[in-house]
Amino acid sequence: MSATDILTFGCRLNAFESEVMRGHAAATGLEDAVIVNSCAVTAEAERQVRQSIRRARRENPDARIIVTGCAAQIDPDKYAAMEEVDRVIGNEEKLRADTWSGLGDTPRVSVNDIMTVRETAPHLISGFEGRARVFVEIQQGCDHRCTFCIIPFGRGNNRSVPIGVIVDQVRTLVDQGYREIVLTGVDITDYGLDLPGRPRLGDMIKRLLALVSDLPRLRLSSVDPAEIDDTLFGLIADEPRLMPHFHISVQSGDDLILKRMKRRHCRADIERFVDRVRALRPDAAFGADIIAGFPTETDDAFANSVSLVERCGLTWLHVFPYSERSGTPAAKMPQLPGDIRKARAAELRAAGAAQVQRFLDAQIGSVADVLVEKDAAGRTPQFANVRIDGAAADGVIVPARIVARDNDTLIARKAA
Repeated sequence: MSATDILTFGCRLNAFESEVMRGHAAATGLEDAVIVNSCAVTAEAERQVRQSIRRARRENPDARIIVTGCAAQIDPDKYAAMEEVDRVIGNEEKLRADTWSGLGDTPRVSVNDIMTVRETAPHLISGFEGRARVFVEIQQGCDHRCTFCIIPFGRGNNRSVPIGVIVDQVRTLVDQGYREIVLTGVDITDYGLDLPGRPRLGDMIKRLLALVSDLPRLRLSSVDPAEIDDTLFGLIADEPRLMPHFHISVQSGDDLILKRMKRRHCRADIERFVDRVRALRPDAAFGADIIAGFPTETDDAFANSVSLVERCGLTWLHVFPYSERSGTPAAKMPQLPGDIRKARAAELRAAGAAQVQRFLDAQIGSVADVLVEKDAAGRTPQFANVRIDGAAADGVIVPARIVARDNDTLIARKAA
């Protein structure tokens, strides 16, 4: 190998940050390196990171292996102790151009205290390799401390990107031909609380859409149902460029478990959010993050999560069997056996899959604007997978009539 290879794990924010690092690495002429942008959300995520580091060394014996991301930020010594690893870089350091230009002069482990970081520096990228949609970071970190979550220790506290910087980034990407922007961060519904005037997420989106009038599609990565402001609800109702797909940070459908998780919402808040959005946008679809087998979760509590999926029609679930994270309060609670967690996760995934098929079947006969990503396949505004019969250019939005369903993919023909 000669060019720098980047292995990205975890969230959409990491995907954006990998592109920032790709730009810095190219600008400094970094070659023969593998950058591992790690995730620490679960023990399984970390296992996959370590496995990939070992594989990268086997396949690239002469390359420099550089590990960064949340896992490296939270426990840099663990990764520094791996014989395959040459450098460990923190989450703040990885985004600085001077880190990569001075790589030969920096310590082998360069990880600062992320809790001392107060601002999110602007990072402009010109595009994503091979994508029709692109992620844009609007904030970093989280001010909340859910009992199961280690991520604030990898990302720090809430830090928002100024509106003007976001507008400049989106305008640059639209000029490059990207048709859909996904706003991403750790906790995007806390956007603006640290900025002068405390603009909310809805205020920022309203200004963004007004100033970048030629942006066809805007999508939100994940929202907290307890933090949606009235301006954002107004945009959901009146702005067709805001995509009708909302991924909710649900975590559980049981109120006692939500309280033990230290979440800001209860089950009724989720139901009210879904009902209100559906009243404003009847075509809306909803995804969700849900944890299966949280400590003390009874059969009845778990059944409440399954029933919430069915009651709200939650599709495209991200289901996580609960994973102990050292240093979090939940790790000290009475734990459920691993086989119960896995079985409950499987049941939740099956419930979500049934809702996906139900939703997709309801789309047959309709016409959807499909953003073509590759090989005549793409996504509807509701984020459903679509395969279009016949040729369709990558990166364009085409109206297509849905004629059938093939498992989790819709089949369509170009509409006349």
